[in-house]
Amino acid sequence: MLNVERNRYCLFPFYVPFTLKNKANKNMKYEKGELTLLDITKKKLKETYKIDERVFDLYERALEDVKNQFKYYDEVREYNQVKVLNAMQRERISESHFTNSSGYGYGDIGRDSLDRVYADIFNSESALVRPHFVNGTHALCCAIFGNLRPGDTMLSVCGTPYDTLHSLIGMDAGKKLGSLREYGINYEQVDLTEDDRIDFKGIEKHLRENSSIKLVHIQRSTGYGWRKSLLIPEIKRIIDFVKRINPDVICLVDNCYGEFIDTLEPTDVGADMAAGSLIKNIGGGIAPTGGYIVGRKDCVTQASYRLTVPGIGGECGSTFGVMRLLYEGLFLAPHISIEAVKGAIFCARIMELAGFEVLPRYNDKRSDIIQAIKFMDKSKLINFCRAIQNGSPVDSFVTCEPWDMPGYSDQVIMAAGDFVQGSSIELSADAPIREPYIGYLQGGLTFDHAKIGILIALSRIL
Repeated sequence: MLNVERNRYCLFPFYVPFTLKNKANKNMKYEKGELTLLDITKKKLKETYKIDERVFDLYERALEDVKNQFKYYDEVREYNQVKVLNAMQRERISESHFTNSSGYGYGDIGRDSLDRVYADIFNSESALVRPHFVNGTHALCCAIFGNLRPGDTMLSVCGTPYDTLHSLIGMDAGKKLGSLREYGINYEQVDLTEDDRIDFKGIEKHLRENSSIKLVHIQRSTGYGWRKSLLIPEIKRIIDFVKRINPDVICLVDNCYGEFIDTLEPTDVGADMAAGSLIKNIGGGIAPTGGYIVGRKDCVTQASYRLTVPGIGGECGSTFGVMRLLYEGLFLAPHISIEAVKGAIFCARIMELAGFEVLPRYNDKRSDIIQAIKFMDKSKLINFCRAIQNGSPVDSFVTCEPWDMPGYSDQVIMAAGDFVQGSSIELSADAPIREPYIGYLQGGLTFDHAKIGILIALSRIL
């Protein structure tokens, strides 16, 4: 008969086939083989994934270095969990809200209540949360097109926006895609300064010289750039600056990758609108598709007329039985987002210890889940991404290749073995194939998985 003992470290009683000794010691040992828990994990990783011993040395150093950062973001997670829980309770969410509407979707209480929950969380007047948004770019497009008219100008204050917005703006010369420019809506941008800071003098110059500027676009995350994401205080400074010059200008924040990384969101600090994707942070890794727009009621209403048609807006749209997933994903999102941040922090430190330049560094304050790594070598970039793919729970056997992707000017390699296709809150890595060969890692539904994937990837390029 096996010698079994109740494990007092678990909330629920279960039994293990070995006796644990020295329970007060973090280096607990099993009688069988006298291996520590850490040792048996290492042994499993070595046997399964051929992890280089040098990587384990860096791993232990990195884990020790990031402890304080993890503690801070645990506190952020707890605050946001309270915020989400409270919003759902105030809206009196019940099983009846997980309804499966059809046809026009009139009276879909789950859809309408979720809008109000999002508005509460974002401290905004209104929200439009729909599975009909195919991605965050689609949500941003509706927000921009819905609130601009021919003759108006959109001003980007963070330099060139993310690649997938180029076609929306009309940067693809000669292509007839129905862009802003084709509809007589103009575009201007203020590039970042040489040290990658917001150029406030440039913003002021554009606003004072061009009265047609009706919308300012603020990109919280970096896209395929080499700069830190904008912190909430920085976003507030931009908004306050714009409003002092022209209070009627709409400030729209691209909030993709940034939800629940701070205790405040852009709409808490004056943004007229914020938009993002449900298959990133705020969907909690469970939402199967969708996007959201939050903000001023009039702005959100105008955006809704672009999602559907004028006069109908958000009043219609059946939800195909996905409402439970959208609610549950939102509830898990504060926790999942911080798991992803921990993966990014760990990645920053271990890659830095391995000799790579990273941004942000592990002890920098963060505003999104993305970690940039400068490889300076095409093959190392590609091998890193391939290793992340091999470390995924889905399609781990696939070898990813650089490819021409819709909306991107360079070939792009994308590693993503996801349960939800393209879900950036799940562990993934992608990069445009261009010098200096910067890779962008994000996501991880659990820190443990992110950590394993990073160890595999680093082992492949040392």
